[in-house]
Amino acid sequence: MSLATALLSCVLAAFMTFAGAPKLSDTPRTRGMAEHLRVPTGLLRLVGLAEVAAATGLLVGLFATWAGVAAAAGLVVLLLGGVASHLRVKDGFAAAAPAFTAAVVAACVTVLHVAGS
Repeated sequence: MSLATALLSCVLAAFMTFAGAPKLSDTPRTRGMAEHLRVPTGLLRLVGLAEVAAATGLLVGLFATWAGVAAAAGLVVLLLGGVASHLRVKDGFAAAAPAFTAAVVAACVTVLHVAGS
């Protein structure tokens, strides 16, 4: 595994943990986010769980390539869904930019893992 793969995986894992963990709680902020995106609160909590699980998979991927590939590829799909959700409610690209940027990084991690295998 290259240094770039390891660094990007760790940075992405940290980002996804900080993005996903708050969605797991039933706070007014989480409910407000779900209402704004017009999705059920339970779905947003499931997204948070998937984000935290993917962060764990990225870290496991430092030792088991298949886990890193699965986590990063899954994140690409999940994060593009997040971009679509923001654009669907007419948030504009600025609100979707963090998810889009993270999706690009996840795609890079996927490619780096596969190329390094």
